[in-house]
Amino acid sequence: MLPPDRTPTLSPAPCSPTTAPAPWSDVSSAGAPTDSASPGSSDSAARVARFSGFRPEVQGLRAIAVLLVVVYHVFMGRVSGGVDVFLFISAFFMTLSFVRKLEGGRPLALGRYWLHTFKRLLPLATVVILATLFLVWWLYPAQDVADFRFQGVASILYFENWTLAFNAVDYYAADHSSASPFQHFWSLSVQGQVFLLWPLIFGLAWLDKRRTGHSSVPVLAACFGLVFAASLAFSVLSTATHQEFAYFDTRARLWEFALGSLVALAIPYVKLPRAVRLVLGWGGLVSMVSVGILVDVQGAFPGWIALWPLLSAAAIIVAGQSGSALGLDRFLSWAPVMKLGDAAYALYLVHWPLLVTYLVVRDRPVAGPRSGVVIVVVSVLLALLLTKIVENPLKRWKWPEAKNWRLALVIAVCLGLVVVPARTWSGVEAKKQAQIESQAFRNNPGATVLTLDDLEEGDPNAPLLPVIEGAYPRPSLGGSCPEEMGLKKQNQMWCGVTVESPNASNTVLVVGNSHALQWIPALQNVAEDQDWNMTSYVRGNCFIGVEEPQVRDAAECESWLEDLDKVMDSVEPDIVVINGTRSTEEGGETLSSQTVERMHYFTDRGSQVVAIRDNPRFDYAPGVCLEGDAERAADCMPPKTSIVGQPDPLGEVAAREPAITEVDMNDLICPDGTCSPVIGNLIVYWDNNHITPNYIRSMSSMLLERVTAGLAEDGF
Repeated sequence: MLPPDRTPTLSPAPCSPTTAPAPWSDVSSAGAPTDSASPGSSDSAARVARFSGFRPEVQGLRAIAVLLVVVYHVFMGRVSGGVDVFLFISAFFMTLSFVRKLEGGRPLALGRYWLHTFKRLLPLATVVILATLFLVWWLYPAQDVADFRFQGVASILYFENWTLAFNAVDYYAADHSSASPFQHFWSLSVQGQVFLLWPLIFGLAWLDKRRTGHSSVPVLAACFGLVFAASLAFSVLSTATHQEFAYFDTRARLWEFALGSLVALAIPYVKLPRAVRLVLGWGGLVSMVSVGILVDVQGAFPGWIALWPLLSAAAIIVAGQSGSALGLDRFLSWAPVMKLGDAAYALYLVHWPLLVTYLVVRDRPVAGPRSGVVIVVVSVLLALLLTKIVENPLKRWKWPEAKNWRLALVIAVCLGLVVVPARTWSGVEAKKQAQIESQAFRNNPGATVLTLDDLEEGDPNAPLLPVIEGAYPRPSLGGSCPEEMGLKKQNQMWCGVTVESPNASNTVLVVGNSHALQWIPALQNVAEDQDWNMTSYVRGNCFIGVEEPQVRDAAECESWLEDLDKVMDSVEPDIVVINGTRSTEEGGETLSSQTVERMHYFTDRGSQVVAIRDNPRFDYAPGVCLEGDAERAADCMPPKTSIVGQPDPLGEVAAREPAITEVDMNDLICPDGTCSPVIGNLIVYWDNNHITPNYIRSMSSMLLERVTAGLAEDGF
């Protein structure tokens, strides 16, 4: 499967404040500026003319870039850097368009620009999103539907990049087999945000020009230079530390737009010999094509290495019209290439969902040579058709252009066509789920079938719970910990007051990673039953061992652990609950000396430690394998685990230390060592290592019994 969360996308060109969003229609085919200077101002007219002219070679550049993106996706299973070229081109043409207005002394009409831009971009996106949502409903695994439905809404509202950014660094995000058919909308979201931001910079230049009467070019150059430097520095730093997030981060991409704007400001003053233009054009093309082959784009961008494709595209644009039969511009201006450039937006929109849907239906990680050719051909034909019957007619549709409220109406209709059905769909599913869960005590008893013989017989045809979809649902930590605790800002989210009782007999602190977090629903029931206060301080992926190497997020985990002293000082827990051992996908189990040292840290401060033995983990997700069908349980059965029935590594430590109590629940998770995906009509595992909250809750009474018995045995 192609990388599910860092796919580059083609982005449409921006629209001119007065014409279509395609950059090639900002000026007439004869090269005369459509944004003309005010009458009687020859100097202004001359300045406007510098930034005008038809650029067919850039239209062809769009075609080459989209072909690179499509070919790399379909045949090579990697990304090409083409998205960066489109970000660059969009800013290039947006800048030319606004500078013509500024230098011509014409009003910027920013409100109309924004309305016009999104009126032109949204209709085709709406058609593709609705079609993709239909495919998701019809063909995609049930566990992915809710997540992809949300991403459809995120795409039409231009925040898909942030959705993917947070998913990319979310420890609890589900690792499903299918990539999102909407993930290619991330760069469209970035562009949509820049389409809102960039005109404000032009507005600043307009204010300066109005006050001083000077050309706006120096002011714009200074502004975009500052954006370029600041964003590039931020991009390099964030790529080095949080590349998964930085890839989708608008702030780390602004410099690419700024570079396009700077080139647009400089290009009227660049005069190069024909021979140099020939070399620049072909050299830029070879360089741009080679980026995806030589560089791990998805792992290295958007840091400084992204200058490679951008400078390659800049070379092609600077080469411009060489006037030579051997020039690259001769090829880029060829009618078929120009035609493909016209359909570039549509081609990018359709090729990715077609590819992902094919891989989902055929259950394949990549497309083969023949199927790949079919996908490319179908994508091109569908793009040409959509351009002809949707995009071009809407470009020529004059009714919305007459009034701003009509433009706003078109935008509202497009948004409503996606948001309303998606929200309605979500509501229907939520209602169905609530009805199922209202009968869960009778129909989905979970672990209680292993301990009680007199259970009321439920509906044998009742659906399984829970529905496995999206990321692992993190149990709530409760209300925020008090600010007086003094935690660092980044650690506030990991601390919560889970149970608060004015007459509590004991105070419990839950500390650890996601394998401690997963027990919170049951521990909360235990605390409420025993009238205990309970605070939770947990962060996914962080081991609690003193100076224990972390799997990832080492700096963040170190910061989290540093604040543990503050939590202990504030809470003064009588009982500290941790996840003691750590299971492995190979079926083994470890107990690190660093974890034991941390236990002593707790006991030395006067706390009783309750260490819960880790549950088995596997190399696949049994619950996802089920696809909601209990009859598939036999096909989704993991290998028998060796953990159940074997001595707990914690046992020896607990035997020596009365202040350490071990609790083992694995006989209820994997009875007799067999980890059935379904017990008591509840799905046991959410993914390959986390127990579902539903099944955890079904073990509450047994956990209470074992915790209190263990504490009593240890004299607590």
